[in-house]
Amino acid sequence: MTRYICMRIIISIFTIFVLVTITFFLVKLLPGDPFMSESVPPEIRARQLAFYGLDRPIVEQYFLYLGNLLRGNLGTSLRFLGREVSGVIRTGFPISARLGIISVIFSYAVGLTFGILSSQFRGRLPDYVLMLVALIGVAMPSMVIGPLLRYIFGVRLGFLPVTGWGTVRQIIMPAFVMSLGSIAGNTRAMRASMLGVTTQDYIKTARSKGLTEVKVVLRHQLKNSLIPIITGLGPTIAAVMLGSFVVEQIFVIPGLGRHFVNSVNTLDYPLVMGMTIFYGSILVFANLLVDILYGVVDPRIRYT
Repeated sequence: MTRYICMRIIISIFTIFVLVTITFFLVKLLPGDPFMSESVPPEIRARQLAFYGLDRPIVEQYFLYLGNLLRGNLGTSLRFLGREVSGVIRTGFPISARLGIISVIFSYAVGLTFGILSSQFRGRLPDYVLMLVALIGVAMPSMVIGPLLRYIFGVRLGFLPVTGWGTVRQIIMPAFVMSLGSIAGNTRAMRASMLGVTTQDYIKTARSKGLTEVKVVLRHQLKNSLIPIITGLGPTIAAVMLGSFVVEQIFVIPGLGRHFVNSVNTLDYPLVMGMTIFYGSILVFANLLVDILYGVVDPRIRYT
């Protein structure tokens, strides 16, 4: 198990290095620069580029950035004058993380419950209704369902606030919008996984022993159905976190998603790099955690 974990850690570190390298050169390929404007004289623009080291050869900039990154320095934002990129992340991430955690918990709680119920009522009305809900969740992106819910529950009915962050009522709509796609995916995955183990010999043996259907589902069928769900935990976390870019714009939430979109529009290179590395590290760590959990749940994985 120790060797298995060490190998996964090494792969994760290499993945982050590749992410940093590719992102750095892709950002430099963006046309223009953050100081290009008709109102900025060429002399001032040249001084600004020299001050931030953007006039140096790109390879030299790359190695300087790697050196600063190894020291934990993500650079200074070009848009938020005088603010470190790490400071911007520390300010916005708790908001995005809170929204993401609530969405993930809600999506798994509802999605797994719907999947179990759908599998137990296979071919009957509850199964069709739950699969219809899952289909709607997959078909409607957050950029569509978000404004629709704002209009219905915020403008027309006045039940919930349409913007802002902090209160429980302000969290409900954005958390639901972010989790809707995951709820649909978890419902479909759990239903398929539950139905996949229904015909296994150990399920038949459990029923032949006289166990109630509830005990068969919870003790035997559910446990073995969770393996593919755990495998999808990392991508689900990443999808929810990345989905916050759109949701935070729609509901005017002061999280990292809004900062990331604005940094791309204003060509704030250090902020784009810092947030990409930060989000990429979260995804890599989530996948590392899933790999370890997968090895714990299924010993065949770590031995292989």
